[in-house]
Amino acid sequence: MNFDEIRTFAAASRGGARLIGVDLGTKTIGLALSDLGRQIATPLETIRRVKFTPDAQRLAALCRQHAVGGLVIGLPLNMDGSEGPRVQSTRAFVRNLKPIIDIPHVFFDERLSTAVVTRALIEADASRARRGQLVDKLAAAYILQGCLDVMRNLADSDADPVSD
Repeated sequence: MNFDEIRTFAAASRGGARLIGVDLGTKTIGLALSDLGRQIATPLETIRRVKFTPDAQRLAALCRQHAVGGLVIGLPLNMDGSEGPRVQSTRAFVRNLKPIIDIPHVFFDERLSTAVVTRALIEADASRARRGQLVDKLAAAYILQGCLDVMRNLADSDADPVSD
């Protein structure tokens, strides 16, 4: 995770505007929305993937509806931190998205997000069908919350320099 990129993203995205977290899968796109103070991520919706254009148009509509100032895109790195085909696909999706949604974005490591969310749903005794309905947007919320926490910690460390 590159903290300088997150710091730059936080400065570039419109302050006081919400952020959308994106968990891009092959069949679905999980979405989460931050509050205006960028403290809390809340699951928003799951888009069933059809084709790029309608998927991107739905995301753009949600960005307009919620006056979004930036996107936090989950980056599906391999467990060893290397980039595989899913990362290339995610980066291509974002490149193609730029002409449609021209707002700042940052990639955020999403390793184990789906596993953590699935485990929590199993512990909550959610049925397999219910887990299927929730897992993508909850994973997006997990990704977004991670980024919000990093942004808050970076802002705190910038505001409170360590004195000698």
